[in-house]
Amino acid sequence: MQLRFVGCGDAFGSGGRLNTCFHVSGREANFLIDCGASALPALKRLEIERNEIDLILITHFHGDHFAGLPFFLLDAQFSRRTRPLTIAGPQGIETRLAQAMEVLFEHSSKTKHRFELNLVELVPGQSQSFGAVNVTPYAVVHGESGGPFLAYRVEAEGRTLAYSADTEWTDTLIPLAHGADLFIAEAYMYEKVVKNHLSLKTLEQHLPTIGAKRLVLTHMSDDVLSRLDAIEHLAAEDGMVLVF
Repeated sequence: MQLRFVGCGDAFGSGGRLNTCFHVSGREANFLIDCGASALPALKRLEIERNEIDLILITHFHGDHFAGLPFFLLDAQFSRRTRPLTIAGPQGIETRLAQAMEVLFEHSSKTKHRFELNLVELVPGQSQSFGAVNVTPYAVVHGESGGPFLAYRVEAEGRTLAYSADTEWTDTLIPLAHGADLFIAEAYMYEKVVKNHLSLKTLEQHLPTIGAKRLVLTHMSDDVLSRLDAIEHLAAEDGMVLVF
C-alpha cells in the first residue's frame, strides 16, 4: 500500500501547498481521501490515472477538501470514463455535490454520466466496505458551516490508515488512530490553541495514548511551516509518497 500526497496544504495554500487530496493505492485498493479545489491539475501533474480510482472519501464540504469534485467528474465524463465511481461522505453529500456542480458549471448536475456514479452517506460509528476498502467514520469538531465533519479510519490490504481531517482536539481521535499503521494528522498551529483546528503541541500530548505506528503532519499554516526544521515529526509535502 502506498499513499501519495496530491495536496497537503491548508485552505490558503500556505507554503505554496495545494489543497487536500490523498491518493491511496495497492494491489486492489485505489481511492482518494478528499478532493480539494486544486485536485484535478495536481493529479494530472503527478500522472495519476484518474479513471482507475474507484472511491473518493470526502471528510466535509469546505472548498479545500470538496470543491475539486465537479472538475473531477466533468473530466471523467469528457475522458469517456466507463469504470464505476463511488463518492462517499457526510450526510447531505448528494445535495451538496449537486449545488457545487450548478454553481461552478450550470446544468452540469443534470448531465447523464457515461459511467455509474454512486453517492453514499456515511454515519459516524458505522463501518462500511467498498470492495477491498473498509471505512469507519468518526465525528470531529470543525465549526458550524461545511459539516457534518468526519475523520476516517480505513482498513485495506492488511493495513490501517487514519486521517484526522480538520478538527480541534477531540477524544474521538484516540480510537480513530489507535495502533494505526499510518496516522495523518492536521497540525494547523504549532502551539496556539484556536477554535476548530488542531495544534501540534496539543496533538503531541496525546500521541502516547494514540499509539499510532507512524505519524505524518498535514494542513499546516505558516506558523508551523516556519518551524519545520525544529519539528521532529514527518511533515507532508505535495507529491510525497509513503509506503505503509
